[in-house]
Amino acid sequence: MQPIERLVVVGVGLIGGSFAAALRARGLVREVVGVGRSAANLESARSLGIIDASADVAEAVRGADFVLLATPVGQMPAMLEAMRDHLAPHAVVTDGGSTKARVVDLARAALGARIAQFVPGHPIAGSDRSGAAAADARLYHGRRTVLTPVPENTAATIARVREAWSACGAEVVEMTPAQHDATLATMSHLPHVLAYAMMQQVLDDADPATLLDNAGTGFRDFTRLASSQPEMWRDILLSNRDALLAAMDSFDASARRLREAIEQSDAGRLDALFTRSRTERDAWLARFDARAKDGA
Repeated sequence: MQPIERLVVVGVGLIGGSFAAALRARGLVREVVGVGRSAANLESARSLGIIDASADVAEAVRGADFVLLATPVGQMPAMLEAMRDHLAPHAVVTDGGSTKARVVDLARAALGARIAQFVPGHPIAGSDRSGAAAADARLYHGRRTVLTPVPENTAATIARVREAWSACGAEVVEMTPAQHDATLATMSHLPHVLAYAMMQQVLDDADPATLLDNAGTGFRDFTRLASSQPEMWRDILLSNRDALLAAMDSFDASARRLREAIEQSDAGRLDALFTRSRTERDAWLARFDARAKDGA
């Protein structure tokens, strides 16, 4: 991969900051300019060596070779519109949004004829931490990044985005936006809904303090995702509404099967359901850990 002369990161948090840090660690970027709403976070990013300078989006993208849009989905239209008339013809833009069909629609409306410069993407990596201080140069090692190219993208433009994510240590694959959104609705968005719902159930109890005082590591681990950034997840869930509702319907059916077995005191059925879940999760976890180790 040829070094990026000027990288612009719009939203210097966990995703954007880690992308810049990973490329810097490999000597693949000359200058990084950050864009964001929080002056304190941008100063933190500068002091940590993640960015060299900060600017508003229009100024930042002038002369930029590569732009990563790593804001919540709801902020993307304004950012794309603000950069549209200032992008150099050779510049490539990608994003880190957790939904893709909606992002593609927003990008088409905002970028117009420049849509060919935008390659939608989603790194499947993260944590419940946020802000520049959460950036980790190894965040993407052994993790998967999904690209959902639009028909207007050239092979060369897609290759540039693929090379950048690969340089961060990611395994890069391609899907259609619809395939991506249906998959992530089940594997990412639904787990966040369940974590938030579990917390709401406790908080709506007549005595939530007693419940929380008696919570252990199981509750802690199950609800970890409820510590995620509210604005970001509000935008993600609403932008992937239809696929998420379908995933929630499937979950309801699974929960009903367990409820029926419990109501009927059907120990054999519970054993079968639990054993299958445990066996398949352990097998998946072994593959997941091996992939992370291989990418280290």
